[in-house]
Amino acid sequence: MSTAGETGTMEVMEVMDKGRMRWHCRRGLLELDLVLTRFLDKHFDALDGDSLKALQELLAYDDTDLWPIISGRKDCEKPHLRGLIELLRAP
Repeated sequence: MSTAGETGTMEVMEVMDKGRMRWHCRRGLLELDLVLTRFLDKHFDALDGDSLKALQELLAYDDTDLWPIISGRKDCEKPHLRGLIELLRAP
């Protein structure tokens, strides 16, 4: 059973995580910046733990490796990331 203090702490951690994710979505490549920040605005609250981990893994890629994957010019070699990539590609 969680107390009010614990619930407040969890909310703060969730906001911090979203803020940290937003910071990592800011990229040097404008196209990636736009796609990733729009994705975060639209889908962040609905992502489960596995999807958040997958997003963190994608955000660790260099821009020059990530953009071809998100734009569909290159396939992602990691099967566990493909669902998230399809979501990123969706209009």
